[in-house]
Amino acid sequence: MSARTTTGRFTFADWEEQPIGPAGSTPRLARSTVVNAFAGGIEAGATHAGYTITYTGEGTGSYTGLELLSGAVDGREGAFVLEQRGTFDASGTRCTFEVVPGSGSGELAGLSGSGAFTYRHGDTSVAYEFGYTVG
Repeated sequence: MSARTTTGRFTFADWEEQPIGPAGSTPRLARSTVVNAFAGGIEAGATHAGYTITYTGEGTGSYTGLELLSGAVDGREGAFVLEQRGTFDASGTRCTFEVVPGSGSGELAGLSGSGAFTYRHGDTSVAYEFGYTVG
């Protein structure tokens, strides 16, 4: 079981956000769903992600979420779930993520690992880095 690092890019679409509780004041909560498409070391054409967002100011805050990816990691096929934690402000979003233990299936059974990405407002795709082991 040797550790590997892989990289690539993802794009996002179908962002839907709904307020939780009163809107307009801060802090406030929202939930969102989004579809991402990963390319590179992770190949997953249409993920399913759900996030809970805390707005602490206008355009600033943090979020947590889960994302189900079905596809492949460096050619190994299967599915797995990432747990994500991030912050955002006027410049963009910074996120770290970790594989949910036991969520790997198929050739990705036993997958563990973590990674990160930084999104800058205006980017059409986002670079990621993912360090992992399978076993």
